[in-house]
Amino acid sequence: MIQPASAPAGPDSAGPSAGPPHRPAGRVPVQGGRGPGAGQPLPVSPRTARFLVLAVVFLCAACGLVYELELVALASYLIGDSVTQASVVLSTMVFAMGVGSLLAKRLRCRAAVGFGMLEAGLAAVGGSSALVLYASFAWFGGARYVLVAFSLAIGILIGAEIPLLMTLIQRIGRGPDPGEGDDASGDVADLFAADYVGALVGGLLFPFFLLPMLGQLTGALLTGAVNTAAGGSLVLWLFRRELTRRNRWLLIGVNVAVLASLATATVLVDDFERAARRAVYGDRVRVAVQTDAQEVVITGSASGPMDFFLDGRLRVSSRDEYRYHEALVHPAMRGKHARVLILGGGDGMAAREVLRYPDVRSVTLVELDPGVVRLARTDPALVALNGGVHRDPRLTVVNADAFGWLRSAPLGGLPYDVVISDLPDPGITAATKLYSQEFYGLAADVLAPGGRMVVHAGPIGARPHVYWTVEATLRAAGLATRPYRATGRLSDFSAGPDRSSGNSRAPRDWGLILAARTRPGLGIEPDAPHLRSLTVPLLLEGARSAEAARLRGVGASTLVHPRYGQ
Repeated sequence: MIQPASAPAGPDSAGPSAGPPHRPAGRVPVQGGRGPGAGQPLPVSPRTARFLVLAVVFLCAACGLVYELELVALASYLIGDSVTQASVVLSTMVFAMGVGSLLAKRLRCRAAVGFGMLEAGLAAVGGSSALVLYASFAWFGGARYVLVAFSLAIGILIGAEIPLLMTLIQRIGRGPDPGEGDDASGDVADLFAADYVGALVGGLLFPFFLLPMLGQLTGALLTGAVNTAAGGSLVLWLFRRELTRRNRWLLIGVNVAVLASLATATVLVDDFERAARRAVYGDRVRVAVQTDAQEVVITGSASGPMDFFLDGRLRVSSRDEYRYHEALVHPAMRGKHARVLILGGGDGMAAREVLRYPDVRSVTLVELDPGVVRLARTDPALVALNGGVHRDPRLTVVNADAFGWLRSAPLGGLPYDVVISDLPDPGITAATKLYSQEFYGLAADVLAPGGRMVVHAGPIGARPHVYWTVEATLRAAGLATRPYRATGRLSDFSAGPDRSSGNSRAPRDWGLILAARTRPGLGIEPDAPHLRSLTVPLLLEGARSAEAARLRGVGASTLVHPRYGQ
């Protein structure tokens, strides 16, 4: 039980009849502790001591939330499906915080040294979590179990903070007047207010400063350094008289070791990233750029075969990209095609195929990431592959989110004879809205009479439910569909939601859907340019093969009820 500030503390008190002990000006005895040094005066006034404790609560809460967000962001990037990863991390951490609160009860008798060691441990675990998670993915091919382990460890350490801080702040009291220290409800309110405000600041710092300015690895390391410096400074200075000599040197040694480890990792983080990137992509990484939207990696030589990755997922391989882009573009170009809209496809490959038709008057390409367009215009290998398409005056590039752009599409560019949806795989959570019934309704509104829309819908063989959900969603938006597939994929990397490689998991086909207001015919324009792989018999065989694999009873996906994670 926490004694009021007017009550004598410790086993040597004079008993209840004795008056309150003399208090030196500006100092207050530490109350309610049973550990070594309890009852020793603090170096500052109670008001200042409370402010310092609450400031550390604020900093630790900010650091704790940064650890949580960093785990969610990195797991979504490495593993895919951000909704699932966020649910796993947050639910595991909340559970672990409850466990940590219970375990902290055993440390309350030595709250000061316990809190100091706790913050050093949290800084070491949280600060290194991004490095270890990325290393696990790069060298061992998976990160799910490591993610759960870090979520548990960080949650337990965060959960143990508040009980120890509550003990410390109640020892301080509120002021020199008798009875002011016995206000548990006020202490709880102050602690949680500082905790919640700190969480707000940490939540805002992560996406707007740490992630864009420092990156996930360096940002986590810096957060760990702030965490251990704040916790260690509070205990070693404010509560130093509670510490035995042995505990004081133990805390100093642990904090110095943690700070030194984090500093060393920060110095070596660039070398680590290069080594991990080579482990993931091989030794031929030529370009690695973190844009505002994603990580872009190009492997291969500037004049030879190349692979183009977005957030670790293969988007273009020079070995087989022509098979995909010919199958994506040319069936939709059968018919009037003077005006064409391409959603995604900032690499320029779909635009290359469209602009091979001399009677195309204008192409509008809507790409979210200007960094991709910049590379497609300047990188020698990409320019060679897309034929320098960005120099064609018929092509207009708009850097915008496709969904938002369709909602406010400029009337001067409407309608379009062909709409080509060359977007990330529908199984990637961030792309789910671009495969919704609402999105296809907006796309249908910009189609000219007799216009066609073609959609990349993911591989039929590897993820049939996702593919047929796209098809059902197009039909729910009022469009008639012709499903078909293209085969001949040569690359082993997955282009879908999971960053993985290996023949056992890599898809072997591209699933595509041609859609229009009336059932579209499937074929190739008689005067189409020369094609390297696509023929009418292959196209019709792909349609028959797709229909043979049809799943029945699949529902449409909407913004409020996305179905691609099923």
